[in-house]
Amino acid sequence: MRFNTRVLHEAQPADPLTGAINTPVYLSSTFRQSAPNRNQGYVYGRSGNPTRAVLEATIAHLEGGSTGLAFSSGLGALATLLESLPSGQRVVSVDDVYGGTWRLFEHHRRQFGLHVDYVDMTELSRLREALSTPADLVYLETPTNPLLKLVDIAGAVRLARRAGALVAVDNTFATPALQQPIAAGADIVLHSTTKYIGGHSDIIGGALVLKDRKLGEKFVWLQNAVGAVPSPFDCFLALRGIHTLGLRMRAHCESARAVAETLLNQQRVRRVLYPGLRTHPQHALARRQMSGFGGMVSVELVGGRRAALRFLKGLKIFTLAESLGGVESLVDHPASMTHASVPRREREAHGVTDGLVRLSCGIEDPADLADDVRHALRGA
Repeated sequence: MRFNTRVLHEAQPADPLTGAINTPVYLSSTFRQSAPNRNQGYVYGRSGNPTRAVLEATIAHLEGGSTGLAFSSGLGALATLLESLPSGQRVVSVDDVYGGTWRLFEHHRRQFGLHVDYVDMTELSRLREALSTPADLVYLETPTNPLLKLVDIAGAVRLARRAGALVAVDNTFATPALQQPIAAGADIVLHSTTKYIGGHSDIIGGALVLKDRKLGEKFVWLQNAVGAVPSPFDCFLALRGIHTLGLRMRAHCESARAVAETLLNQQRVRRVLYPGLRTHPQHALARRQMSGFGGMVSVELVGGRRAALRFLKGLKIFTLAESLGGVESLVDHPASMTHASVPRREREAHGVTDGLVRLSCGIEDPADLADDVRHALRGA
């Protein structure tokens, strides 16, 4: 089956009790047992829930993994992943990561003795050099947040295998509609389901997908032990979002291309970052690795923070808010919002300047979004 069919039918059978075509919301914190430890597959809501089980199976199928696990947030998923790493282990992470990811990595580095090195992986030679020292996990975002750098997943996997390291990929920006990290060899896929998978800015959620069943069993135990699980209703909403994921991602891509092309060659624009543009340094990799270029565009304005704030004020359709991936267009100033926890010196060394603006292009008419950006630039 092709993707738009799979999101509706794969791992989502009609309810066996009633025939309901939508997965019911099982709002129960506990489940009846006929005798101690004799049950119908569910015992306690933290350990498992029928609505959550359908969501987890669906995400696993879409990503091509053996085991899917749902969490109360993307950071809840990442925290559980980090719980799998004993003190003293080493993570080699892409250098341009979401600010909350950086904050959690640094917390585990300070409090639990995790070794974390940040590497610009747009050139695999840098990753090869970093892996000359033993490592346990290679952590990728591709495209990255907010600079939209791309990492060659298959190439990174080959290097990690030689070093004996697992590979985890945050696939939030691309989603399984546009990119398949496990098919490229990755061991773990992470999502903030708050974003494109939910797609409507009405839930907070996260997910992990494990390629190997034995590793999946380890994470099932960790999910229950850590307890950062979502509510059944949020699982229902995430499933509803998945049903239109392929259609929405196509619309997001069209919107982002229109916005990116509008920003190109504008006098007030220093650079436009969008993998679908020929000017993007990894455009060829994007064409090879992704089936679409995504809905995110970042732009650096001439004039720094002052110009960025004027640009934000001039937008009428884009709403200034943290988060991304919803049907409505959102805009973010990373330096003072999503990446404010990263120290200025480190942030700017990676290219996250005060003039950088991140645009999450929704499913509005692309021409209206282009007009909105064009109008805001006049005041920047």
